[in-house]
Amino acid sequence: MKKLKEYSKEELELMSYDEIASIVLEESKKKMKINDLFQKICDALGLGEEAFQNQIADFFEILTTNKKFIMLEDGYWDLRIRHSEKLVIEEDDEFEEEKEEEPEEEEEIEDESYYDEDDVEDDSDDDLKDLVVIDEEEDSL
Repeated sequence: MKKLKEYSKEELELMSYDEIASIVLEESKKKMKINDLFQKICDALGLGEEAFQNQIADFFEILTTNKKFIMLEDGYWDLRIRHSEKLVIEEDDEFEEEKEEEPEEEEEIEDESYYDEDDVEDDSDDDLKDLVVIDEEEDSL
């Protein structure tokens, strides 16, 4: 694979940011922060600080949508092929205990939802005191 410095400016201008990023990461053989990675791309293309500021968000979107790259801890990016994906399933003892306790909690909720009709106050008179009833005949006038 060619090194970044071996490409002419014209060749680099024809390449996409993700292609150049792939070359930079391969060449450096280490993970990089997005700002450092994009700065190397801007330097290779001869882009200034204004272009860097205006296009860093687009570059971030490119990295997140391209399956070739992977975001690591602390905002570092690298080539996905250098990292194995491990799926770790841990059994959580606390979760198992909570699962066993759920039926007891449901029973308590049912007990709390029971009420005695004699204990309920009738506030319906207060709610209706401002209500005005209009007959259909009066409404049409």
